Amino acid sequence: MKVLVLNCGSSSLKCQLIDMEKKERIMKGHYDRIGGSRSSLRFNVRGNKTVIEHPARDFEEAISEILNLLVSNEYKVIDDLSEIGAVGHRIVHGGEKFKNSVIINDEVIKAIEDNITLAPLHNPAGLAGIRAIEKLLPNIPMVAVFDTSFHQTMDRKTYIYQLPYKYYEDYKIRKYGFHGISHRYVAKRIAEILGTNKLRVINCHLGQGASLCAIKDGISIDTSMGLTPLAGVPMGTRCGDVDPSIIPTVMKLYDIKPDEMLRILNKESGAWGVSGVSTDFRDIERMASQGDERSILALESRAYIIAQYIAKFIVSLNGVDVITFAGGIGENGFEERERICNYLECFGIKLDKEKNKIRGEEAEISTADSRVKLYIVPTNEEIMIATDTYELTK
Repeated sequence: MKVLVLNCGSSSLKCQLIDMEKKERIMKGHYDRIGGSRSSLRFNVRGNKTVIEHPARDFEEAISEILNLLVSNEYKVIDDLSEIGAVGHRIVHGGEKFKNSVIINDEVIKAIEDNITLAPLHNPAGLAGIRAIEKLLPNIPMVAVFDTSFHQTMDRKTYIYQLPYKYYEDYKIRKYGFHGISHRYVAKRIAEILGTNKLRVINCHLGQGASLCAIKDGISIDTSMGLTPLAGVPMGTRCGDVDPSIIPTVMKLYDIKPDEMLRILNKESGAWGVSGVSTDFRDIERMASQGDERSILALESRAYIIAQYIAKFIVSLNGVDVITFAGGIGENGFEERERICNYLECFGIKLDKEKNKIRGEEAEISTADSRVKLYIVPTNEEIMIATDTYELTK
């Protein structure tokens, strides 16, 4: 079976076509700036890469263009669209209803709609992808794979906020956590590497968005993100945890409205906000290496807080056996890994600095005498979505 994986963001679309029998990725695509006049598609067919300038007003037009390319004479990825056996959709927020991936039906669509208040940017995009497939590939089975479902195993004491309980009763205001598909993949892969699932793992998914997850025997017991992906450790443009009183204080001082304040916290904070250099960590790393004080501050503060979260999750797990690094920066940023691990030596956690000087490869990077194993485990959310889709529809 060939499975089409769709990940609809607020204005972008990531997709892959995976042959599940051969375990082969046939196509990979990334549509940028959907809804604008300059939208384009980065298209990769079995390693052959190209950029296609093709405006797409909405997700339906973007998905239609991708489907046309799959069967076009120029690319001929597949002979006919009927070769696609199922479509898997990444859906950001499943609320409390979904603890696992599910086949999409009217009830599931309604539940995703009900959770729009919890993910106002992402759930509507996911729904747009579902509706586009309903129209373009009618009657094909679809599966929803939720970013939140992996964390539904958290205990109540872990996810409840110390706020008036009616907020939870009335509107389900609680910690949900995100990056669950990535955390689940890494938990599965590190168990395969070490030959056992009986592990206490802290996975650090570090990229423009970043979250940590405490995983015991393959089960999520705590995570750093909260009701929204804004909470937890500092990110590329997101602030992470801050004193809540800062928000109304800044709003009064600068006469800022709520929507604008949320935009600042999500889009102008984090490493970008502190450094003032760029939203790209590579630029900030370069400036830090040249002695730029604010860039150094942004990166050291982030590493310090990530290390603090690791220490917090050691308490949650009653110890730790392995710490894993995933995500774009976790997999490629050897400087960030070293900064974080420098703070963890008090736990007997020792990084081998020579082994650590690699990018994007699966590898152990701890010293022989480290009390805790350190691994780079490149994540693969798409294969998790494809696998769930295949298992539910085959």
